[in-house]
Amino acid sequence: MSKTAITAAPIMPVLANRWSPRSYDATYEINQHELLSVLEAARWAPSANNLQPWRFSVAKRGTELFNKMVPGLNGFNAAWSPTASAYIAVSVVKNNPDGSPSATAHYDAGLAVSQLTIQAHELGLHVHTMGGINHVALAETLDLPEELQLLVVLTIGKVAPAEQLEGPAYEREIAPRTRLDLDEIVLVGKP
Repeated sequence: MSKTAITAAPIMPVLANRWSPRSYDATYEINQHELLSVLEAARWAPSANNLQPWRFSVAKRGTELFNKMVPGLNGFNAAWSPTASAYIAVSVVKNNPDGSPSATAHYDAGLAVSQLTIQAHELGLHVHTMGGINHVALAETLDLPEELQLLVVLTIGKVAPAEQLEGPAYEREIAPRTRLDLDEIVLVGKP
C-alpha cells in the first residue's frame, strides 16, 4: 500500500512515503543487521549538550519479553501490534548529570525516534509509535531503573495488506494521510 504524502513543497521521498501502519507481516522476522541499523541511526541524533538521554529496550516477536509486553499495551494497540516483528520501548533519563530535571530529554528522544523511523523506512520497514500504553506496568516488565521514564513503544516490521485488520484498525489503515496546513502550524511573529 502506498500512502505518499501530498506536500506543499518537495520533500525527500523517504519522508513523503513514510507512514505508520498497523498491519504487519506476521511471518517477517527482523534481523540483527536491521535492528542495529535503526538503533545506530537513533544513536546519531542530535541532543542538547550531547547528553543523549534516550534509552531503547528491544523485544523481538516470539520472545518471552515481547509476549510479556503485550498486556502493557492499551486494548486497541494490544489487538493489532503483536504481528509486528519487534517492539522498541523508548525511555529517557529524567535528570541531567547535575541532578536537575531535564528540560529537553523528551525532545531529544523524539529526534532519535525520528531518525530511527526514517532509517527503518529506508530499509523497507515501517514503524508505528504507540502512546497508548500502561507506563507503570511496562516499566516494571522492562525492569527499568528509577532514573528512566518510559515514553512510548514502537512497533517495527514489514507492512502487510490492510485487509488482515478489522473494524476501526482497518478503517484507520486505509484512511488517507492528512496533516494540518503549513499556515496552521507556522506562527508568524509581529514585525
